[in-house]
Amino acid sequence: MSFSGNIVPGEKSTEQVAGMFNSIAGKYDFLNHFLSLHIDKIWRKKAIQFLRSSSPQKILDIATGTGDLAIASLRLKPLKVVGIDISEKMLQIGKEKVSKIPYGNKIEFVLAQAEKIPFEENSFDAVISGFGVRNFSDLKEGLREANRVLKPGGPLVILEFSKPSSYVAGTLYKFYFSKILPLLGGWISGDRNAYVYLPQSVKIFPEGKEFLAIMRDAGFKECSLQRLTFGICTIYRGYKMLKQPMQ
Repeated sequence: MSFSGNIVPGEKSTEQVAGMFNSIAGKYDFLNHFLSLHIDKIWRKKAIQFLRSSSPQKILDIATGTGDLAIASLRLKPLKVVGIDISEKMLQIGKEKVSKIPYGNKIEFVLAQAEKIPFEENSFDAVISGFGVRNFSDLKEGLREANRVLKPGGPLVILEFSKPSSYVAGTLYKFYFSKILPLLGGWISGDRNAYVYLPQSVKIFPEGKEFLAIMRDAGFKECSLQRLTFGICTIYRGYKMLKQPMQ
């Protein structure tokens, strides 16, 4: 699948997003680390820390991309990690990466949509997602599906970009995200549109308390958040209710 043209974040389709990520898959990991000054690695470690007390044996990573968060979750010593994504090329790179690391055979990659997860109810001890929920074609349905496949009481941990609240950090962030990132990302990846889409999608994402409310509506309890690095990134967490409310 090839990608061409601009994606409007609020009107994106699964096919458009898959095509965009297929087009930048070869440079995706390098750009993630380069453009974040490798801070993204620290963010993933912090997100995974929230699962330690749960000791999950089977983990689902939604919108896994090339598998960085799935790989980070191996430090929890699970029996199995399943990463799903809509981009075939991203998954191909993920498979190559895990074939070269210790315990990489615990990770399985599946081509699938967040809104149509191909697993039965209560299949996973924990569900995670790193920088992926922003790209769901239907955010609420994606979270409901995450809830469906999660065991009662199991944790959901989401890592996502957000906007700094302070004026200085917010101004610098906005300049970097809207001016510098599209230029560098487009030059290195060969697809400027993908790195124009990124700041636009972050801008319209329902972050903070608004996102926590969406999590609660999807059936999660004890929902909370922790902002990282001046608010550039946020960790959201919640737990599947032991008994789901009547619809």
